[in-house]
Amino acid sequence: MRQVMSVCCYCGCGCGLYLLVEDERVVGVAPSRNHPVSRNNLCVKGWHVHEFVHHPDRLSKPLVRRGGELRPASWDEALDRAAEGLAQVKERYGPDAIGVLSSAKCTNEENFLLQKFTRAVLGTNNIDHCARL
Repeated sequence: MRQVMSVCCYCGCGCGLYLLVEDERVVGVAPSRNHPVSRNNLCVKGWHVHEFVHHPDRLSKPLVRRGGELRPASWDEALDRAAEGLAQVKERYGPDAIGVLSSAKCTNEENFLLQKFTRAVLGTNNIDHCARL
C-alpha cells in the first residue's frame, strides 16, 4: 500500500490527507500529521472522502444530449456545446438570465475563479454556492 498526499475536496478548508492506494485503487485515507490546516485531524466527511472515487455511478467522461439521450463526448465537444448554449441564452435573454451554482467541494481559489468568470465573462452577479459554514 502506498500513500499519496492530497487535499480533501469536501469543503474549501483545504485539509491535508493521504490517499491510501492499493493495486492502483484508492481504498482509504489518513490525516497528514504536519499539515498546517488539519494538523492530524479530519472531519467525518474527510474520513470518507475516498468512497466516491471508484463508485460505479460516478461520471468519468463528459456527456452531451444527442437525439434526446445523453451520450459520451470528448471534452472539446462538451465544452464547445456548453459555451454555445451559454452564449445563446446571454444573447437572447441577457446575462441576468444565467445563474451559476458553485460547490463546497471546490477550493476557495476555484470558487474565486468561478465568481470572476461569472461576473467578468458571463456578465452577471447571479452566483451562489452550497457551502454554509
